[in-house]
Amino acid sequence: MEIRVYQESDCEETIQLFRETVVAITSKDYTASQISVWAGDRKIIEPTKWNQSLLANQSIVMMEKNQLVGFADMASSGYLDRLYVHKEYQGMGIARKLVQELEGLVKSDRYSTHASITARPFFERMGYRVVKENDVRLDNEVLRNYIMEKEIIR
Repeated sequence: MEIRVYQESDCEETIQLFRETVVAITSKDYTASQISVWAGDRKIIEPTKWNQSLLANQSIVMMEKNQLVGFADMASSGYLDRLYVHKEYQGMGIARKLVQELEGLVKSDRYSTHASITARPFFERMGYRVVKENDVRLDNEVLRNYIMEKEIIR
């Protein structure tokens, strides 16, 4: 497996991986209606805007034999925006490697993210702590997530 910088040509594949991962992985923590809103079933994810946001951040992808198996992006502020791993590659250390790579590329005294209920235990293992519970309204659904931070002592 190799990590490389996100390219514009990865846009559609990252959208597909995002949608499939949300649907397949989060069902124990969110309702079908919440997942539908989150994964974009009720709205169209605009590829141009998605691509621009990934290009604006430090964005990386993990590839296995020309297949996208994960991707993540982090703003220069240290905010980790997206972190998704293919449903068939869960538990293989890909998310950990992606986060470690971004934390190495983006120098900050504090990293932060909005972690889903599903992702919270992973981020806790990575040294992030919950700052507060957060409810996000998408359409008519409310999705719980956690604002989490990791402080770096240098």
